[in-house]
Amino acid sequence: MPRAASSASSISASTAELIASGHAQRAKKAGDAAPEFILRDPDGKPVSSRDLLAKGPLVVSFYRGVWCPYCNLELQALQEALPEIAARGASLVAISPQTAPNSRKSERENKLSFPILSDVASGVADAFGIRFALPVDLVALYKSFKNDLPTFNDNPAWVLPMPARYVIGRDGIIAYAEVNPDYTQRPDPSELAAGARPVAGRQGGLSRSPFRGEPT
Repeated sequence: MPRAASSASSISASTAELIASGHAQRAKKAGDAAPEFILRDPDGKPVSSRDLLAKGPLVVSFYRGVWCPYCNLELQALQEALPEIAARGASLVAISPQTAPNSRKSERENKLSFPILSDVASGVADAFGIRFALPVDLVALYKSFKNDLPTFNDNPAWVLPMPARYVIGRDGIIAYAEVNPDYTQRPDPSELAAGARPVAGRQGGLSRSPFRGEPT
């Protein structure tokens, strides 16, 4: 089997295994209390979720890293959606296990005006229930691609967050959650803003809009 076909087969099998595990269904969902965090931005400044929520709702996107083309395309799409998110009084942050220099590179190359926060050892991702360990065959494949996660993340563990997006209301309750173990599938970022109210109404029976503080 040609290497490209073999690699695609290994990735598909690993994705199918992660989906079958039900891990995504155990992640934080709409109606749950969001874990609080204090993480550093690429300049080393601490950023507190509590401080951000004091200003308004918070949109959080978990980002695998600078090496992931799908993730970078999503960051660019989030940047395009940022004016709409900001117009609704919300803040936007990405959270990644990668080191600060790699986050600076991500911000620069994707022309971002929102921060990528460093989640050392994916601790916050774990609190949200989305951290997973890569299977042995996928570790070998990543190494062959020179995607050396321990170097990118300054952490010997081969762990990543599942791609996930959350809208957290000012009360600290998750109003919108989208977690997909298939990293190639990403929602339209407009769902984070324009779709938040109807999604919140469907998932978890929330009684308030995360953006306007109005009854749904």
